Amino acid sequence: MRRLLAILLVAAPALSTAPAAHSASFSEVKAAYQPSDTLILDRRGEVIHRIRTDATVRRGQWVALADVSPALRTALVLSEDKRFYEHSGVDWQAVSSAAWGNLWNSKTRGASTITMQLSGLLDDDLKRGSGGRSVVQKLGQTVSATVLERSWRKDQILEAYLNLVPLKGELVGIDALSRTLFGKAAHGLDNREAAVAAALVRAPNAKAPQVVQRACSVLQALQKAGNADCEALDLFVTGALSRRDYEASSGLAPHVAVQVTKALQAGPANGGIGESSAAKLPAKLVRASTIITTTLRAPLQRFAVQTLQTHLRELSGRHLEDAALVVLDNAGGEVLAWVGSSGPLSRAEDVDFVTALRQPGSTLKPFLYAQAIAERRITAASLLEDSDAQIQTSGGLYIPQNYDRHFKGWVSTRTALGASLNVPAVRTLVMVSPDAFQKQLVALGLPLKESGDFYGYSLALGSAEVSLLNLSNAYRALANGGRYSPTRLTLAAPVATQRSTRTPLTAAALPPSRQVLDPRAAFIVGDILSDPLARARSFGTDSVLATRAWTAVKTGTSKDMRDNWAVGYSQAYTVGVWVGNASGAPMWDVSGTTGAAPIWAATMNYLHAKQPSRAPKPPAGVVQAAVQFANPTPGGGAASGTAALVSSTEAARQEWFIAGTQQSAFAMKTGASPALSTAYKAHNTSNAQDSASARITSPTHGTIIALDPDIPPKAQRLSFSAEGSGLRWKMDGKVFASGNAAQWLPWPGRHVVQIVDSKGKVLDEIKLEVRGAGVVAKR
Repeated sequence: MRRLLAILLVAAPALSTAPAAHSASFSEVKAAYQPSDTLILDRRGEVIHRIRTDATVRRGQWVALADVSPALRTALVLSEDKRFYEHSGVDWQAVSSAAWGNLWNSKTRGASTITMQLSGLLDDDLKRGSGGRSVVQKLGQTVSATVLERSWRKDQILEAYLNLVPLKGELVGIDALSRTLFGKAAHGLDNREAAVAAALVRAPNAKAPQVVQRACSVLQALQKAGNADCEALDLFVTGALSRRDYEASSGLAPHVAVQVTKALQAGPANGGIGESSAAKLPAKLVRASTIITTTLRAPLQRFAVQTLQTHLRELSGRHLEDAALVVLDNAGGEVLAWVGSSGPLSRAEDVDFVTALRQPGSTLKPFLYAQAIAERRITAASLLEDSDAQIQTSGGLYIPQNYDRHFKGWVSTRTALGASLNVPAVRTLVMVSPDAFQKQLVALGLPLKESGDFYGYSLALGSAEVSLLNLSNAYRALANGGRYSPTRLTLAAPVATQRSTRTPLTAAALPPSRQVLDPRAAFIVGDILSDPLARARSFGTDSVLATRAWTAVKTGTSKDMRDNWAVGYSQAYTVGVWVGNASGAPMWDVSGTTGAAPIWAATMNYLHAKQPSRAPKPPAGVVQAAVQFANPTPGGGAASGTAALVSSTEAARQEWFIAGTQQSAFAMKTGASPALSTAYKAHNTSNAQDSASARITSPTHGTIIALDPDIPPKAQRLSFSAEGSGLRWKMDGKVFASGNAAQWLPWPGRHVVQIVDSKGKVLDEIKLEVRGAGVVAKR
């Protein structure tokens, strides 16, 4: 020590003239500082979330000296460097005292000043090793401290030290320490907390008794009395040291934070330092930006989170835990709100249901009808038969049913889509083909994993899996006249604050798009989705889907009530909502108007509280014409019995058509068969004479029944019909019905169906197989 003192005394005159060319400026060090957390900003620069992105160290945000409590600033100086404001980087009085004490083997305080310690933090070459610093390092530290004092102010030195000093465990800087140990920001620390913090600066990994002893001394110095109350300090220190960390993620948008930080790359960006400055700083301080600006709107995000959680609490008794919501700007595809889960209400709150794949139910129907209209297979006024249908597939018969398990007879395309009828949608898919429809969905940004033939005709009812984000963006394509472009979640920098909450994009700023759907068909389908009379049959004339401003919306429900959707758009925005359970468990008594729809409507009304929404203008090639609907010929066909119902529902009106497809009158076909196709039928040849007058007409022999995955098994019944008189029906040898028609609740397996006369004589027989989930009838 005497040798080091002699060296320092000899070097002292040279220190006053040492150059400062190799030291970084305070602003460069501050700019290069990298917290372990990334701040997520909304489009106006408001912090909406904080997420930890560096697991190796725990740094908080850079804290200005003015935001550090006076108690802590004073405690640190008293504990580490009493003459901090008097010396010029090196406390020569402390150096000589340390040397003298070392000579006489007496215990004295170290001679290292705050400035010298900061020099060691800024220069990797001066980093303290496991055995302490070498003589050369101490000399370099002394020189660097003197140079630092020339170019930095005292307040800058103290501020940098407070933010860069290593503390207990992985903690670095006073922000991380105060939030972890005391659960508050650095500006709120009182005398006792400041004393403990200062004690940890001196000995970061000291045991609790040592920390208590040092903190008590600092507390006495702060209170300028030798009798400071240190009795309860041991319990306080023990409790503080037991706290390990504060939340790794907190704020309004946890799932957005995960999405955008995945793309965070190392290197200077967004306020980072330049290459020339980086060369002067230690590598540990030169990292990627910790601030990411998103396209979100903080007020809208708050409203969306609150509305979603409030509605789920209201449905708490219906076995419903999870929900998600996304809001898109129609023009630019910017994501304005992203709520990935119901947060604390969910047992899977980390799952992002905005991107998770779920079955969309009837929400795919608008794209199917738009494709059929674009291909001129149907018009908005075309009549489709909503009746019992059996569709031949490679795996057997596909038998779709409606949500309410009733058939409506002949209905127009407008009514079929607006009321979300399943059978007309399946009939339309038969015209379009599953493979062609699958290609259309992929073009709309729905990356289906399988081919159309894999999904079959159930694709019309949403048997494929899609994400809420992709589905909402596909509806955005409808809003934009059939033009598709990807969504956007981040911005280079916050946009300037303006009066309007929506900043319109110029043509040059619009993202590149491509035409994926006929704009005329997109307009017609949008007009149907905005028509409250079209959906009145299923939702009533005053449903929750009716908003104050112009909107177009579609709901959907998937297999066994596992998913419920509401997706729609206004002139400016597209809103998508999903509710369900992460486990896939069915919801209880949650329909299209009680699940997702109220959240969707509340969000739309919020968006347009002060902003109007007008219906789109008809594109070129679209005409409007008057149409009338005629009744079928009495006695002619399956739908003849619904003539009165049809005539009262399909009233004369003005309808939109693609030019060249319009007509003034529509009539139902007569002689229609309830089945779309027939299968080969082999009858039992015994009893041939009896079967000539009595036979089973439906279903056919060898039929394979594939239960509809979108409808609860108990709600599906198979219809049988036969010709003859005095008939009784047997299923696997047991009588279950009588007459010319019968219904049966199917369950999986192979079955033998017979019709017998009053004496039990078998008149006809077929065999069938049921596949899929079923319910065994009570016996």
